[in-house]
Amino acid sequence: MSRQATISRKTNETEIEVFLDLDCAPGPGVKQTIEVSTGIGFLDHMYTALAKHGGIYVLLTALAIEANPNESYGCSQDSAIALGTAFKEALGEVRGIRRYGTGFAPLDEALSRAVIDICSRPYCVTDLGLKREKIGDLSTEMIPHIFYSFAIASGVTLHVDVLRGENDHHRSESAFKALALAIRQAIEKTGGSDVPSTKGVL
Repeated sequence: MSRQATISRKTNETEIEVFLDLDCAPGPGVKQTIEVSTGIGFLDHMYTALAKHGGIYVLLTALAIEANPNESYGCSQDSAIALGTAFKEALGEVRGIRRYGTGFAPLDEALSRAVIDICSRPYCVTDLGLKREKIGDLSTEMIPHIFYSFAIASGVTLHVDVLRGENDHHRSESAFKALALAIRQAIEKTGGSDVPSTKGVL
């Protein structure tokens, strides 16, 4: 069965449209398309990296409502919520997948680790150690909030830690890439149809 979802999210601050296909990891006959437009260049860059290395087909547009004074905040939070919601819907019932995923990703001097549990118990812990106020047009205080919003909306437990690094761009990008690798591992199909839990339900 295809693991796809389309989500529309409209608030007083933003209008978000997302389409996800979770099964676009590189391989014969597989075409991965990634089109991201949030109006925030660095956020587009991070979501594109997440999709690319997670093997996910993503179409995402986020429009700030005219005269919205919190454009960066609204687009960042609402797009992460929409992505998480689409991820949960595309995944469907948690059966026949690995459930747990761990990813380590370097970017030059930076190294990050992400660990995910697709468990219907949303929780998020991040330690990114970012020092700059902004990277491009994206406030760095929003980056951990993006991970948090994605985790809560998707119903996963998520831990993201930047283990080392001096450059905040590198630290952030390695964190998103580590999450991508963790997601790709966790959603991998096992070939079975069992619920990956001793409880029999997630």
